[in-house]
Amino acid sequence: MSMLGLQSYGSSSEGDSDDEQQQNQKQKEEEEQKVPALHLQPVDKTHSLSTALAVCAAPDVVPMGAVAVARTLDPTLKEVTYNPRYEEMFAPVKGPDHPNLTMQQRAPRNTLAGYVEKAHINAFEFENQRRTFHTYGYALDPTVDEAADGQSYVGDLQSAYDDNGKTVFEAPKAKKMRKQEKNDNPEDVEGFLGPWGRFENEVTVAKPNEQERAELDELLSKRHKRGRIPEDKPLEEKSTLHIKDAYDYQGRSYLHAPHDLGVNLRSNAPPPKCFLPKAHIHTWTGHNKGISSIRWFPKTAHLLLSGSMDCRVKLWEVYGDRRCVRTFSGHRQAIKDIAWNNKGSHFLSASYDRYIKLWDAETGDVVSRFTTRKMPFCVKFHPDNSKQHLFVAGTSDKKIICWDTRSGDIVQEYDRHLGSVSTITFVDDNRRFVTTSDDKSMRIWEWDIPVDMKYIADPTMHSMPAVTLAPNGKWMACQSLDNKIVIFSALNRFKMNRKKTFTGHMVSGYACQLDFSPDMSYLVSGDGDGKCYIWDWKTTKMYKKWQAHEGVCISALWHPHEASKLVTAGWDGQIKYWD
Repeated sequence: MSMLGLQSYGSSSEGDSDDEQQQNQKQKEEEEQKVPALHLQPVDKTHSLSTALAVCAAPDVVPMGAVAVARTLDPTLKEVTYNPRYEEMFAPVKGPDHPNLTMQQRAPRNTLAGYVEKAHINAFEFENQRRTFHTYGYALDPTVDEAADGQSYVGDLQSAYDDNGKTVFEAPKAKKMRKQEKNDNPEDVEGFLGPWGRFENEVTVAKPNEQERAELDELLSKRHKRGRIPEDKPLEEKSTLHIKDAYDYQGRSYLHAPHDLGVNLRSNAPPPKCFLPKAHIHTWTGHNKGISSIRWFPKTAHLLLSGSMDCRVKLWEVYGDRRCVRTFSGHRQAIKDIAWNNKGSHFLSASYDRYIKLWDAETGDVVSRFTTRKMPFCVKFHPDNSKQHLFVAGTSDKKIICWDTRSGDIVQEYDRHLGSVSTITFVDDNRRFVTTSDDKSMRIWEWDIPVDMKYIADPTMHSMPAVTLAPNGKWMACQSLDNKIVIFSALNRFKMNRKKTFTGHMVSGYACQLDFSPDMSYLVSGDGDGKCYIWDWKTTKMYKKWQAHEGVCISALWHPHEASKLVTAGWDGQIKYWD
């Protein structure tokens, strides 16, 4: 019936007469009586909806009853033309409200700290108070609202109340001016003063009386002493030979490595397999105070050089009778670091007396002296045979300084660290070197270019006062002061190897020198309690620890040609040999 009604509605025209309408109505009623169930009959094509008008299936209707339609506010609106409810003003910007946010987190923010609204203030008043604060030290309290009396100040409150809070534009009070000699008569050419007249009782020449002069002299002498490092008289530099057979039957000195030991000391290949040392086989004694640094003789390691806090350097035999060969004395204060050149003919000693001295290892003479009036903390010869006349030193004034031993001149300065330089390590076929510092950073430098090519600093990093390069040149083991040994790649990226970290020892506050076994199977280090630790390189597992010294075990070195021999040095003044 409804479809027929739609069809008839769409097909009827305005010109139909009333009679035709009545006739059509009768026909409809008759057809309805003939067709009792239209929904069971097939749809006639004449009754198709295609001839009907389009119908809106969801017309706009006014809801019955009071249904609350939520209005939304654009947060960027500057003006609202109606009185919004609280729920509309504080509704979330998009989507439903987060159930777990606090009121502080729900609040709208346009800065990191909160919501900043623009406030109007008179430009003259603002400038007036700003200038008053800079001139007199006080200003009106900007937090006071209109209801207050305007008598609250910030800054120098005493001055504010003394001046009754007057601003710079109100001239608080005239300062008493000193009387000035005046002569404004331009005709008086000789006596004309103008604005340059002297004040009454003005003294133009300040001469201190005797008491003031004595105080001034004392102050100046103190300043002069504080700024100047006292030039000590040159200390007698001497060396003592302790053995009678310094030369063999062929005229070769003790620097010549012996052949009759059963060990090929001239071999470049490491021992095929290294083992853990089990016993203490020798102790070298002779230093009166703690040892600070020990170094093997280059390549052969048949001699051992030690620098001590008793200001002396000693040279020891490693094989045979293991005697003290020679003592070198020439520093006023403790030795900090020592370094051999490639041949082993000379070595450097760096001391807290601010001097670096180059010694002849055979004769015991001082060849030259170097100083910048700053303490050197580490010294290293350039490892290339063609650059053996150059050495670098890290100093307490944050610089790495390169000297030429031939002329005694400084040829380069690397000045980028923010703390005193602790170590210098040459890597990448000696084209680069790595430095660590008390500023808890590591810097990589190209040789002879005084700008660091890479800077490594991490908030988790600690100062690394001892660094050792692995025998294969691929890794650097760094003694970190958070009681760890961290490993860095020594090749292109210098990245920290997070998987390799060696722990278990206590080195916090001590620059304990560490070393690799020659075949790179073990890592050895001393610690602050006098113990010596050995870890497995591959698994980072601690294999062995034992009490090596009383006090600090400051250095541990593995012999480059022996499978299981290492030497340790401590602050008890002893050097011990283990096998």
